Amino acid sequence: MPDQEPIPSPPPPSAGPEPGPQSTSTGLPSNVAAAIACIPLIGGIIFYILEKHDSFVRFYAMQSIIFGGAWILFAVVYSVAHMILTPIPAIGLFFAIILWVIWALVGLAFLVLFIVTVVKAFTGVRWEIPYIGPMARQQMEKA
Repeated sequence: MPDQEPIPSPPPPSAGPEPGPQSTSTGLPSNVAAAIACIPLIGGIIFYILEKHDSFVRFYAMQSIIFGGAWILFAVVYSVAHMILTPIPAIGLFFAIILWVIWALVGLAFLVLFIVTVVKAFTGVRWEIPYIGPMARQQMEKA
């Protein structure tokens, strides 16, 4: 069988995965750690405590803590307003509808901000949530 070409030898084994983005104290790539840190409150607290060196991850963790706190504050204010306004005779139903619409719109806004923040963190872009980002940056400068 003179027509056959010799079978090429397999490539030599590699030394491991190529280094990706900068690794963090947790051993995760910086962008992955920052994206996980964006989980409101819990992810932020965990990564703010664990990550000691990477300012990118710590910024997103602090922003997540403040964002989660804002969400909890909104939920408390909504609940108190709902408990006070909806039992009012004759106009309670009107207030219930208005409060539900506000809850839905603000909830949607929080969801969109969360998704945008996770995507920006994962792509390695430092993005500040309006009003919350500057507070997080200020906290990071103090620390």
